[in-house]
Amino acid sequence: MVLDFEGVKRLLPQSYPFIFVDRVLDFEAKRRIVCLKNVTGNEPFFAGHFPEIAIMPGALMGEGIAQASILLFRLSEEGSPEAGGRIFLVGTTRTRFIEPVFPGDSLRITVNVTKLFSKSAMVKGIAEVDGRTVVKSTVTLAAVRPDELRGHRPQTRQLGVRSATP
Repeated sequence: MVLDFEGVKRLLPQSYPFIFVDRVLDFEAKRRIVCLKNVTGNEPFFAGHFPEIAIMPGALMGEGIAQASILLFRLSEEGSPEAGGRIFLVGTTRTRFIEPVFPGDSLRITVNVTKLFSKSAMVKGIAEVDGRTVVKSTVTLAAVRPDELRGHRPQTRQLGVRSATP
């Protein structure tokens, strides 16, 4: 094991109950990461997805791939000046949900870098259960500091109130 759950929590911008990686099993800087998510019936999303048969939502499996991608780049940049920047998902393409995932399954997530730039990357992620591929996705990420995002926040306006200036 390369990184336990406490280390994962330290590096991800997400927090409970939105962490979908339990540990990092293997890692090659700027190239590859293998992570594990143990799916349990106690996860809060199973209460509504679906009440008659618990199935892990595909969007959350995709989030697991995105979080593994973030961990790959945070671990690769640890100790560098860029390590303070948050890494955000920019987009996904060609995501395919192939098989359902149930409580008791162990989701093995492998992410490989396909293109690497100074502050962004494209990766391919595969999630497997017992050697069977359950999700595939291509993910694009960019390193962005939170203060850079605040300037892009849309201005809110109050409904029904007009400005006095023309």
